[in-house]
Amino acid sequence: MRILRNYILKESVIPFAMGLGVLTFVFLLGYLPQLANKVINKGVSLSAVGMALLYNVPVLLGYTLPIAALSAVILTFGRMSSDNEIVAIRASGISLARLLAPLVVTGAILSSLLWVLNDRMIPWASHAQRELLVNTGAKNPAALLEAGTFIDSFSGNVLFIYRIDRNRLYNIRIYQPQPDGKPTRTIIAQEGEFTPVPGQKKILVKLINGTSDEPDFKNPNNFYKLNFKTSFMTLDMTQAITKVEKKPKGMTLRELSENIRKVGQQGMDPAPLIAEFHRKTSWALAPLIFILLGFPIAVITHRRQKSANLLLAVLFAAPYYLLSIGCQALATQGLVRPDLIMWAPNIVGGIIVILLNWKLCVS
Repeated sequence: MRILRNYILKESVIPFAMGLGVLTFVFLLGYLPQLANKVINKGVSLSAVGMALLYNVPVLLGYTLPIAALSAVILTFGRMSSDNEIVAIRASGISLARLLAPLVVTGAILSSLLWVLNDRMIPWASHAQRELLVNTGAKNPAALLEAGTFIDSFSGNVLFIYRIDRNRLYNIRIYQPQPDGKPTRTIIAQEGEFTPVPGQKKILVKLINGTSDEPDFKNPNNFYKLNFKTSFMTLDMTQAITKVEKKPKGMTLRELSENIRKVGQQGMDPAPLIAEFHRKTSWALAPLIFILLGFPIAVITHRRQKSANLLLAVLFAAPYYLLSIGCQALATQGLVRPDLIMWAPNIVGGIIVILLNWKLCVS
């Protein structure tokens, strides 16, 4: 069994390395248009773009490492199956269930590695990349407003913007913490847009179709809701230029936990932070799930073509990440509980893995 285990691992190393390299390169090419937009619209230098690409490599490993593991398993066992080696193994009295043991160990090791990457390396690279792009493009206000993060660089205001398209803002939350333990004032707008104030380090924000908390004159400790079609506010950029806030993707698990507690104490919705915390932890299990998914697929399909198997791996991995991204979008907006919905892809994937391997091993 040791000889067979070493043979399988040896056969898997090259496909894994090849898949990891090819996928990372392809994903980097897909990131180039976004960087080109930063060069054109946000004044980011080409040298900064080159550094940003390097910083993006660890970030992409969160995606490419599990897919590479899946492709390696499909390539290895697909070739073994097409060459009737699987039949020979079963004929020698070794059940397919025994082949799962080294796969589970390998998946656990890769999942542990991805846990460390998600908790340490990827947050560091993500924040370093953002800090580089923001600082090199700080002359443009667009470089200071980032979607998907709590921005508390503006005095007295904490902003959370779900989507930004050039100078257009969508689904805006503005929190204004009050002194002496008073409730936090909240302003919500469906849309908005911003423009720089000429000659000043300020931006003018126009809010469209929203509600704001206004002090109750009879009881100043309470607010009442005021609906508005349009509203304007000015944000001072002086402090923002000297400080680049961490987005949830740029935080470690410990930093996310601390910010969840801090944001909750200030009366703000911590759902985006909770969703990111559980995304990092749930995605760490992706290599294990993908490896155990690739084994029955390879044995059943009998494929040995490298390009076809790599494409097959991407096609099977895509629903996992699309489902996870969809769950995170719902969780971020507070429509469902983040700590439950973010584990849905792993639960679905786990059920599929168990059913496929059970059917294969008992047949």
